[in-house]
Amino acid sequence: MSRKLPLALLTSLVLAYGLPLAAQANPPSLSLNGFGTLGVVHSSEDQADFVSSMLMPRGAGHTSDWSAEVDSRLGLQLTANLTPRLSSVVQVVTEQQYDGQFRPAIEWANINYDVTPDLSLRVGRVILPVFMNSEYRKVGYATPWIRPPLEVYRTIPVSSADGVDVSYRSHIASVTNTLRATYGQSDATFPYIDAAMDRATAEARAREGLTISNTVEQGSISLFAAYSHYRLSIEDFNPLFDAFRMFGPEGDAIAERYNVDGKTFEAISLGARYDPGNWFVMGEWTQTSSRTFLADNRGWYISGGYRLGAFTPYLTYASQRILSKTSTPGLSQPGSEPLDAMLNSMLQGQPQQESVSVGVRWDFSSNMAVKAQFDHMNHEGESRGYLVNSQPGFEPGGSVNLFSLALDFVF
Repeated sequence: MSRKLPLALLTSLVLAYGLPLAAQANPPSLSLNGFGTLGVVHSSEDQADFVSSMLMPRGAGHTSDWSAEVDSRLGLQLTANLTPRLSSVVQVVTEQQYDGQFRPAIEWANINYDVTPDLSLRVGRVILPVFMNSEYRKVGYATPWIRPPLEVYRTIPVSSADGVDVSYRSHIASVTNTLRATYGQSDATFPYIDAAMDRATAEARAREGLTISNTVEQGSISLFAAYSHYRLSIEDFNPLFDAFRMFGPEGDAIAERYNVDGKTFEAISLGARYDPGNWFVMGEWTQTSSRTFLADNRGWYISGGYRLGAFTPYLTYASQRILSKTSTPGLSQPGSEPLDAMLNSMLQGQPQQESVSVGVRWDFSSNMAVKAQFDHMNHEGESRGYLVNSQPGFEPGGSVNLFSLALDFVF
């Protein structure tokens, strides 16, 4: 994702901090908080790497028998309360990037203005509220698992956008309803294997993005729903579809069906959580659609756990299915075989799997927790699941076992 701080936000920060303290009724206050995960994961598949995000080029399996690059991260958050109504926040997260390097990137950077106690406006880099746990999806300490179920959370790997966010909270008796609308754009760079079987990177650009989410809370119950819509472009794949167009109307039809050039991408998400204290159960469902080579997906999970003092054992079942076709007959003209094979490889490589995860969390300190988790994943058909960096000996389909350990902390 592009990490340039929006100009409007920089200007707002300069103006806010440039005010003489004597001119402000309430002098600004600053607070610094942080979170992190030190994790390792082992994969039973040694001919490919397991990764937790499509933005990562390597992980556990072939590259490393035990990898600390999949789940480890460090986040710092600086919050400035400028006036009773005006505040700003900057959050920086260091984790593995698209080129395999660990370096910091700006996750949040925005100005927040509370119009009323229940109506707020944020401008800058803001959270993308597409899932129930979006606000803390990278804060391992805030969730029971080592990583959120990928069958849902990997479908939209981008977690923030540059734009504007409006949130309105209403109350009816003991029920609190929070309606949020976010409009903006985001860029993400991701690794892939090109036609020459070399490692390459591509940039995905999402524009005119609108996300509307609603959360209803009453006591131990929380319900969530969200809808996202934006224009998606990945220009790095245009040469492939330009080659299809050289074959005339038949190639034009294939290029128009599968190219990613300003195409509409939509996502719907639903979630529910019940947590009375001693135990919890939660689940989420999501569905994405676009007329591109990116598959239309449906993913869901259900997870539950029981708190026994400082220990919380938990169990999760998750599934992701492709709703669109995973192959195409291609062109009927001679000489098109390499193009057809490349496109079919892209279609068949989309994740399609089911998984069972069992783990335990140990809260041995007020701000630290150790987790151990075992995952068994079954890949459907020719899918590689969430494996990248496949080697000549790799066979798609089949199953993979993971064992993960993590130390989560906040400060």
